[in-house]
Amino acid sequence: MAIPRTTGWFPTSDDSPFDDKYDIAGERDALKDLIEADEPDEKDLRWPRYVELMDREEKLRRDQTNRQQRQYADPIVPDHEARALKQIGSLVADETDMMEIHTKEAYRLFIGRTRDESPRGYGITSGKKVAAVLRSIWNLSANDNPYADWILVQVTDRISELRQQIEQAGNLFQAELEKMQSRGLRVSVLKSRAPVEVELGFRSPYGYMIVDLILDYDWYARVVKTMVQRDRLGDQEGKEDLYQMTKRIRALFESTLPYQKYLLREELRQLSRSDFLPGANDDARKRVEAAVGIFGEVPQAIFTGEVRPRHSRRRADVSEAEMRLLMEVAQGKADEDGSELKQENTLL
Repeated sequence: MAIPRTTGWFPTSDDSPFDDKYDIAGERDALKDLIEADEPDEKDLRWPRYVELMDREEKLRRDQTNRQQRQYADPIVPDHEARALKQIGSLVADETDMMEIHTKEAYRLFIGRTRDESPRGYGITSGKKVAAVLRSIWNLSANDNPYADWILVQVTDRISELRQQIEQAGNLFQAELEKMQSRGLRVSVLKSRAPVEVELGFRSPYGYMIVDLILDYDWYARVVKTMVQRDRLGDQEGKEDLYQMTKRIRALFESTLPYQKYLLREELRQLSRSDFLPGANDDARKRVEAAVGIFGEVPQAIFTGEVRPRHSRRRADVSEAEMRLLMEVAQGKADEDGSELKQENTLL
């Protein structure tokens, strides 16, 4: 803070919130004993300064309240226009989103299958359930939960990788179809006579990530079946191709279930980055120990927010001071890990 200078009877400062540069921070320090007294002494020679300070603080509170009510709008905007911001409703779609699926294989991935009804004795986790799991974890990110961020980043990366694999494999088959056409054989990709239309009511962007993955797989399955029917793949080759791709998607779906199982437990539901900071209470330390024991240490880039999920409900931006503290905690963990590894190598 700038050094106060006296103008008239009150000190001033360049960083004052008042037009006349009244140094409210300096006065708070100078009159600390009067402010903290249960009954301030009116005979104190500083009493007029104390009264002025109280008036100034009350003015700041009124101004802050007024700015909040006006939604921090430009002063030129009339009050009724500024306050109308709170009256704007949330966005809604005029029509229901729809997904069209042509193959039974893709639709099975979407609806899943219970273990009891599976001919081989194991169930299929549905894409719809995975979307619900990811929505729950997405909601946890609002609590500044580093494990929610980590999971969402991992799942997003894996979905992106799978979609790239599907596109690359499908494009190879597509190129073969185009080659056939250049030789005079026009071939179109198979589609269902009666595709299933599914209404989508997902309330998170991660539900639509799953939809995109299933639609990509549906297109891929149609291309593979086209290649089989046009004698560019054998029956067994086509089945094996679809099985391997289905297996990768199902592995992704299954991998999301433990996250919901543990992170949504009552004991871990309130986990946040503040639990990792020095001075955290016993309950916070227990949450950290449990999470680390189950999932391992959160990568430093995730913990500090350097790497963030594509979609998150975390609203508060981290201040510079908080970021420095998070970096110190993350660096401390990294140093501990490095020290332990060095000690193990020395013992070896």
